[in-house]
Amino acid sequence: MDTGTRNYLTVTAGYWAFTITDGAIRMLVVLYFHLLGYSPFEVAMLFLFYEFFGIVTNLVGGWLGARIGLNLTMNIGMAMQVVALMMLTVPDAWLSVAYVMAAQAFSGIAKDLNKMSAKASVKLIAGDGGESKLFKWVAVLTGSKNALKGGGFFVGAALLEWIGFRGALIALAGMLFVVLIVTAVMLPSGVGKMKSKPKFTQVFSKVPAINWLSAARFFLFGSRDVWFVVALPVFLVEVAGWSATGVGTFMAAWVIGYGFVQASAPKLVRRSHHGQGPGGGTARLWAFVLAVFPAGIVITMQQGWPVETVLVAGLILFGIVFAINSAVHSYLILAYSDYDKVSMNVGFYYMANAGGRLAGTVLSGLVYQTHGLEGCLWLSSGFVLAAAMLSFALPSVQPVAGEQNRV
Repeated sequence: MDTGTRNYLTVTAGYWAFTITDGAIRMLVVLYFHLLGYSPFEVAMLFLFYEFFGIVTNLVGGWLGARIGLNLTMNIGMAMQVVALMMLTVPDAWLSVAYVMAAQAFSGIAKDLNKMSAKASVKLIAGDGGESKLFKWVAVLTGSKNALKGGGFFVGAALLEWIGFRGALIALAGMLFVVLIVTAVMLPSGVGKMKSKPKFTQVFSKVPAINWLSAARFFLFGSRDVWFVVALPVFLVEVAGWSATGVGTFMAAWVIGYGFVQASAPKLVRRSHHGQGPGGGTARLWAFVLAVFPAGIVITMQQGWPVETVLVAGLILFGIVFAINSAVHSYLILAYSDYDKVSMNVGFYYMANAGGRLAGTVLSGLVYQTHGLEGCLWLSSGFVLAAAMLSFALPSVQPVAGEQNRV
């Protein structure tokens, strides 16, 4: 096994382990604090800092990775997740909303440090293997992460029932600590570290393609969370009459399936064959295709078709096409980035991603309350169209003015 492949597998394994804990802790917090008598609004507030600090961390994390190395920022993320898990093992009397929000802030920072570090590392580890290799590796990393996050939902629920809340947290923290030691030993030091110390102002990219792609990413992920986070589960429980278990199972299965499709994206996107990765035109095409589905669901529901059948089938199709969109974007941010500045560019890009998720989360509750699920789906389609229009400014994958990438 060559060094690049070994390092890629080490990064991927560390990312997988972290992702399982990320999905598990979310499910543990939702279920356990519901059992403690927290209201739905209070439970939702527990994750506010988790999402907010994703924006801050991605902005700062890329700059930090360029200064101290991506392997170190990835390990810092794992260590912070261990701390976040252990913070929640205190007695119930200590578990106030403010305290749990603080623990979730640590978890949110940890998640985005780990994600930024792992994805930026792929650019450097792939070396000169060509665009097709880079697209394949980043698609597998990202897709497997999403599948495992859905699996983490099941792990969290199962551990809660098997060994209880604190036992589950200790088990997850212990597992992740072992992985932290292994990755710290196996990965080379200084991956992604710039020779000159970058200034903080350099995190704001001067490459137009990266700025346009980041703007498109904001609307792409906002289009998902505007119906996925609040509107869909509330609708399925209150209108469709599903049980909480049924809703959780469907949403976990959706995330897992989405992850598998994302990992298979290089095979689905034909332009990735023969050493040619996707370009701006690919992102634009798939965004226009995606915009059809939320609008189509609403129109079909209004024609009197069975609501549950249309909704479930439509959202499965949305998930398939959304996964391809996401995989193409994840490839393009690396393809547009120079080797020396990849961590800062990826951090800036995922700051936009986190901003879209936060906007989608807030709008999901607000629009559902005022205009119902149909309003959320219309807004989702509008967000995707905005991403498609912004993609007109994306170039093909080639050296970008101002930064010579070597993909």
